[in-house]
Formats: sequence, C-alpha cells, structure tokens
Amino acid sequence: MPLLEVDGVDAGYGDVQALFGVSLAVHAGETVAVIGANGAGKSTLLGAVAGMVAVTAGTVRLDGTDLVGVPAHERVRRGIVLVPEGRRLFPSLTVEENLLAGAYARRPGPWTVARVVELFPLLAPLAGRGAASLSGGEQQAVAIGRALMANPRLALLDELSLGLAPIVVRQLYDALPGLTAAGITLVVVEQDISQALTAADRVTCLLEGRVALAGPPGDLDRERLTAAYFGT
Repeated sequence: MPLLEVDGVDAGYGDVQALFGVSLAVHAGETVAVIGANGAGKSTLLGAVAGMVAVTAGTVRLDGTDLVGVPAHERVRRGIVLVPEGRRLFPSLTVEENLLAGAYARRPGPWTVARVVELFPLLAPLAGRGAASLSGGEQQAVAIGRALMANPRLALLDELSLGLAPIVVRQLYDALPGLTAAGITLVVVEQDISQALTAADRVTCLLEGRVALAGPPGDLDRERLTAAYFGT
C-alpha cells in the first residue's frame, strides 16, 4: 500500500478550480518530484495533501486512511508536514525559536534542534540570529528544519529551489538523501526539470491542473517531458 494516495482529486480556491481529477501514489521512502509551469497546480496539490486547500472531489489517503475533512494541524500529528513556497518563517523570531515552533505538534521521533543543525551545518552559528536577517538559502534550511522538528513521515517541499543560487540549491538537494535515509518520504515541487530528474525516484508533471505525464526519470525522455510541461 502506498504511504500517500491522491485519487481523482478536484481542488481549488472558492469558485476557481485548480486541480482536475489528479491522482498520485507515493510509496514510503520515495522521493517524488512534481513539476510543471507556473499555474500548473503544483502548490495546490501539496496544499490539498496538507489540508490547506479544500478538496471538492476525490480522496487523499495516508496509509489507506481518508484525510478529506481532517484539519491541517491534525495531519501534522499524523505525520504530514509542508515546507511552503517562500519559506514563511516568523521574522521576529530567532533561528532556534523558528525551529522550536515546528515542534508544537511533534510526533515521537529523533529530530531535535541539534539534529537539524547536524543536517544543515550552516545554521550552527545562526541560532540566535533573527530570521529576517538570513539569506534565502539560510531561510530555506530553517524552513525545512522547522518541518523536521515535527518528526514527519511525509514532507512536502514546495518550490525548494525558487530564487536561490545554484550552489545553495545543490547544498539543499544534497541533504535530501539524509532525510529519506531517516525514514522520511518526500514530495518535492520543482520548476527545474533537470533538478527534478536528478533527485527523484519518480516524476509527475502537471499541466493546467491535470497529470500530463508520470513515471521514473529513466523512462521519461526530454522530448516527452517538454511536451507535457508546456503542452506542446
């Protein structure tokens, strides 16, 4: 049984529908990349899984249990965390305080501030710094660390590389195998096709709110991916 099953999901914002019958299965220990152009529905899909966006049809299941109607904070307690686009740290809090905020609904598990700093050594000298003073890459590391503090089973990473320098993106992606080795399953939203193909076990491409292509990176040639991404 997949850890996460998204089955025929419609979702959106008020009268605006953003997802149309989207299905996705993610098995424990996998890294699945969701790619697509701006407006394809990637962030909406993560929001539907995290409980931030209303599902109007279809189901979202964790370990076979239907999550539709389960509030976001309860999904955190069940092991789902979202690292949102734009990081959304608490700017008035320090790095350490931001990390501790992620533990408010923590499950039993190994993740502590010390372990987060071990994963992201660049945070070691920044514990007392205000989050507003950090670089984009430092903020992204804190945002991921804050999510890890809940001891998740499934981490949803939205636009992991957006607006970051290539060297910072590489550092963040280099940390992902450490998360899967620790038993965390990953769904990563990414606009960079090359980065997605390198990091993921499987890729799903969305186009205008629908699944246009899905499969292991080795089965998806560049021509098919480009056509699915741009709708050409």
